[in-house]
Amino acid sequence: MAEFLELESQDGVRMPWNVIPGTKQESSNCVVPVSAIYSPIRPLPNITLLPYSPLRCRTCRSVLNPFAIVDFAAKIWICPFCFQRNHFPPNYASISDDNLPAELFPHYTTIEYAQDSQIDQSPPPQPPLVFMFVIDSCLIEEEMGFLKSSLSQAFDLLPDNSLVGLITFGTLVHVHELGFAQIPKTYVFRGNKDISKDQLLEHMSFFAKKPKPAGVIAGARDGLSAESISRFLLPKAECEFAFNSILEELQKDPWGVPTDQRATRCTSTALSIAASLLGACVPGSGARIMAFIGGPSTEGSGAIVSKNLSEPIRSHKDLDKDSAPLYHKAVKFYEGLSKQLVHQGHVLDLFACALDQVGVAELKIAVERTGGLVVLAESFGHPVFKDSLRRIFQAGDYDLGLSSNGIFEINCSKDIKVQGIIGPCASLEKKGPLCSDTVIGQGNTTAWKMCGLDKATSLCLIFEVVKKESPDATIQSTSNQFYFQFLTYYQHYSGQMRLRVTTLSRRWVAGPGSIQDLVAGFDQEAAAVVMARQVSFKMETEAEFDPIRWLDKALIHLCSRFGDFQKESPSSFSLSPRLSIFPQFMFNLRRSQFVQVFNNSPDETAYFRMILNRENVANSVVMIQPSLISFSFHSGPEPALLDVAAIAADRILLLDSYFTMVIFHGATIAQWRKAGYHNQPEHQAFAHLLQAPRDEADSIIKERFPVPRLVICDQHGSQARFLLAKLNPSATYNSDGPLPGGDVIFTDDVSFEVFLDHLQRLAVQ
Repeated sequence: MAEFLELESQDGVRMPWNVIPGTKQESSNCVVPVSAIYSPIRPLPNITLLPYSPLRCRTCRSVLNPFAIVDFAAKIWICPFCFQRNHFPPNYASISDDNLPAELFPHYTTIEYAQDSQIDQSPPPQPPLVFMFVIDSCLIEEEMGFLKSSLSQAFDLLPDNSLVGLITFGTLVHVHELGFAQIPKTYVFRGNKDISKDQLLEHMSFFAKKPKPAGVIAGARDGLSAESISRFLLPKAECEFAFNSILEELQKDPWGVPTDQRATRCTSTALSIAASLLGACVPGSGARIMAFIGGPSTEGSGAIVSKNLSEPIRSHKDLDKDSAPLYHKAVKFYEGLSKQLVHQGHVLDLFACALDQVGVAELKIAVERTGGLVVLAESFGHPVFKDSLRRIFQAGDYDLGLSSNGIFEINCSKDIKVQGIIGPCASLEKKGPLCSDTVIGQGNTTAWKMCGLDKATSLCLIFEVVKKESPDATIQSTSNQFYFQFLTYYQHYSGQMRLRVTTLSRRWVAGPGSIQDLVAGFDQEAAAVVMARQVSFKMETEAEFDPIRWLDKALIHLCSRFGDFQKESPSSFSLSPRLSIFPQFMFNLRRSQFVQVFNNSPDETAYFRMILNRENVANSVVMIQPSLISFSFHSGPEPALLDVAAIAADRILLLDSYFTMVIFHGATIAQWRKAGYHNQPEHQAFAHLLQAPRDEADSIIKERFPVPRLVICDQHGSQARFLLAKLNPSATYNSDGPLPGGDVIFTDDVSFEVFLDHLQRLAVQ
């Protein structure tokens, strides 16, 4: 694992196959696709920032990199992607073997460029970040109080030069004019009527100025006068008083709700108006719509349920049977909204806090394609919401590094094509010879828009090897390298425009002796994450897809290809250490919330998958296979097996399943704690033992977004289910003999041992 982590800290890339199957046939035999999980703006310890523009190849536009062949005498470089010969410009005249520019240094495979004018002492003023708050007012008093206090704290943390706008909605949509603090002024729109951008501008009496010619990225304030814009979007310092007084006076939606009905909540209309307003005022600059929603949408094109309480909100079963009448209409509406936002370069962030579903499943497409953040909690008073919101704006070690306006491009050797990306981005439909005919995720393109991205954002790129068998072995040996280049052009959170370039080379192998090489370069963690993203994507896009069967077939094929065994002899089966944990990952993935949906609502499933699709490998592995740490008097904190046998009366267990952290006290520990032993001076050691898992949990929570839910429970208590659901059921109510730890799991799931047994039997056939 260590060398893969080292590669990741150098370039932000993890690949399941670090030695690549060299032909189409070989790669389809490898089951896990040739792919990469790349974090475009992950902070790298030794990255160099260059104060000039990159040199690009005349033909394929790839950027000069350490794999280019350089002729110092003729001042020419040959592109490794298309073999085009390019001349160095005059400012590279002095280059030689001993005097290399940084981008040719062999170990600088990832490098960042900033535009020269911005390296000077006086960087040009960048358009500030824009935050449009969209607030649901159909909340009960208590929730309203929680939300107001969190929002006023968040407002204080906003960067000083950011622009702020405010929209509240319930039965009607209220657009607040922050430019006149003395007389509060709002524009009101009906919630059940779709309104176009032109109608919006007319209603709000915007004054246009002469339009400029449109550029690639529209300049801020195109076509509108600064006075018009400053009525609705103001710098934080100028609208602090107006924003806080509107917030303080914000009342629950005044329209009465009959007891047998749900509140009239026009979420989609409010979001559509927010998008059009930002599109008119600040197209092309880093703007975020932050939507705070506390219940299901019942009005407008994005409604998910009718107002009648007798009608339940759609469940997974309804979606499977296609009996959720409003679902497809809402998804279609949000797909249109996502296209509008991507075109404008704006982000939709979603904070859904309710005991009921609010429509995350329908909104998913707009949040994911714009690279927005998502937080799901039970209440606006819950630490999951409050702490996550604070994390977004906090500066310092654990800030998210929110960046905007990203464009991600890819170049690769001609024997390899791009099938697509599963992750938070949208296709820019830039077709070319590198596009594969098979599309997975956002495909049919070599360029993607990333309206919002942060330090943790990770994309899963899926490739197709198109090289056919070459009849002549001598031709094959000339170059056995594949090259990949990832280009990320983005607005850094300091306001500066930057270009990050990562260029990788991977060796390919083919033929009978290739199995050892492939196994040596197999990264089982990255492979598990690619399989998890793929299976989630297939579950959402393919009707009648059976995820368990698909995963099992894949695992059996992989084991029979790469395992060592004698035919028909299960006991002879063994796997190389490079592959030995992979079956365990697949066992836990089959049981995870990404595949087993019957226990979750469509909103929860959509939420889990959105986070899986944007997180890096280390975090995703914890979601697939939680980590378990044991604390006891006999030994310090140590990793424990994710098994019911880990439970003991005199142990405390800390389970980290990414979304939830569970501190589980064994029966004896719980008794002592209830008796108050930890408060007695002679039982200092016990007090320390109780505190240790809390400290460990706090240190994990501090660097995670969204902030996980913390559950503290005792053995045999009702909340112990949070731990038991994740453990391998090696002891169930059917087991014979004495039970270790005295706990059983009430399940008919097979245990890992039985699963492995079946796998070995099938793999050796």
